[in-house]
Amino acid sequence: MSLLHRQRLLLALLEEMGGNLSATDFQKHLFLYVTAAEPAPSYDFVPYRFGGFSFESYADRRRLVEAGLLEEGTGSEWKLAPAQPLQFRKAVPPAVRQRLVAHRRQFGQLTGKALVAETYRRSPYHAIHSTILGEILPNPAERRAVETCRPRPTGPALFTIGYEGISLDTFLNRLIRTGVKCLCDVRKNPISRKYGFAGKTLADACAKLGIAYRHLPELGIPGDLRHDLSLPGARAALFDDYRRTTLPAQLDALDKIRALLEEFGTVALTCFEHVATDCHRHCVVEALSADPGWTIPVRDL
Repeated sequence: MSLLHRQRLLLALLEEMGGNLSATDFQKHLFLYVTAAEPAPSYDFVPYRFGGFSFESYADRRRLVEAGLLEEGTGSEWKLAPAQPLQFRKAVPPAVRQRLVAHRRQFGQLTGKALVAETYRRSPYHAIHSTILGEILPNPAERRAVETCRPRPTGPALFTIGYEGISLDTFLNRLIRTGVKCLCDVRKNPISRKYGFAGKTLADACAKLGIAYRHLPELGIPGDLRHDLSLPGARAALFDDYRRTTLPAQLDALDKIRALLEEFGTVALTCFEHVATDCHRHCVVEALSADPGWTIPVRDL
């Protein structure tokens, strides 16, 4: 199996920390290593039940289990497979090895609640969804630091966001930090070879973070119409046709978005393209904001 750099890092960090850690302890050590030591973070982390959590690291864990490099276990621990020689630290660059040693020396003695508390103090934002905040941070001043990181309601708003070029965790953080309460998927078919962005996986991740997910396939563009978009003028012609044919026939779907805005206040429309004007979602926004009574601010994330 050909490993990505970040997957080699998981194995090397686990080896550096003794080869066997509880799921929470490993996730917190990964969080501290990535956020405190890495110049270019290998993973992003979302605020979850016990603090910073990387969905992508668990996707990599599954691949490493399939490759026989980690034990499958019950998901409650990270453990190197017993047949593996201690060699993973040798497979990373010398600068990474030095950072791993420095991490172990600084944080290696921390486990359990003390380790979780260290991550909360270093990044209060990642504790905003913690279910154990009072237990981990009994000091009121430290809990107030977490409270100040919570997104504040700003009134109804419509956002758009594409997932091109970013991880699931980075995508979710953009939603959380802007206070999005409902993600509206306007792809015709919510399938993706990129981890985390198939409809069911995306919906499950959103649900775990308190974000509703709705799919409006009627606002999507069929795949057979999206061929050869690199040709000059092809994308503009596609969007012109979408405005003329699809949107006038999908007034009910546009009303569904208006209803979601009334229900949730902050809604984000999502599709693939990073640049909103390269994606049909900007046509949906145009159709919505053309209503004379439209007063809701719109921003691309």
